Amino acid sequence: MRIERFSHQSAWRHVAPSAKGIFTLSGLCAAFLAASVAAAAGVALTFAFLTLAVARIAWRSYLLILAPALFFLVLSAFSIALSITWGESWRDVSLSFPAEQLKQATLVCTRSLACLCSLLFLPLTTPLGDLMALLRRLRTPELLIDIMVLGYRSLFVFAQVVSATRTAQIARLGYINTQRALRSLGILIAHTTLHLWQRAEQLHAAAQARSGEGPLRFADQTFPHAGRDGLIALLAGASLNIVVVIAG
Repeated sequence: MRIERFSHQSAWRHVAPSAKGIFTLSGLCAAFLAASVAAAAGVALTFAFLTLAVARIAWRSYLLILAPALFFLVLSAFSIALSITWGESWRDVSLSFPAEQLKQATLVCTRSLACLCSLLFLPLTTPLGDLMALLRRLRTPELLIDIMVLGYRSLFVFAQVVSATRTAQIARLGYINTQRALRSLGILIAHTTLHLWQRAEQLHAAAQARSGEGPLRFADQTFPHAGRDGLIALLAGASLNIVVVIAG
């Protein structure tokens, strides 16, 4: 939800989604082509700079969005760098971080970070409606697009139900002590589950009423400079990949 809000407030909101998709794909290719830590870090910094400085996304919110992925990335890098030597007994087990594995873990971590920054660039600058229109032009199956839209919409419904219920509980001092907090938490989970179940039944009934035929449609926005934007994105992406190959 925070991502969707930022996408509507982004300075690149009116740039053609196809151009941003081309540049994002170029960033992914550059991340995979990066043969050194410096090259991969350069790709990550490039997309982070474009997202923060050019698209004008707040850096604290950007780090907050990156945090969950960075946590798993650090765990993965740690598991790659760690070497376990087994002895004759459990007391003889030794842990070490060989230089070769540290180098490999650092490269994998920076390349993954580059992929993450390039992927985040697209949703942080492109609203869902524009993304769906782009996927439809790319001949993505309509059923898959409908599932994505319904799932994404369910997140907003879920957040609204949780926020309204929790606000009502706080107004009634539902979290004044541990016992009441646990009781309020149980009621919150039960109420949210029931509401989402009812919402799913309503969506199912709506689908049956229209015989389950025909995809969901949105009012597509027009981008008069889509050709120019696409050409600039293609040239910028090609330049980025050439620099990465030379640097690697």
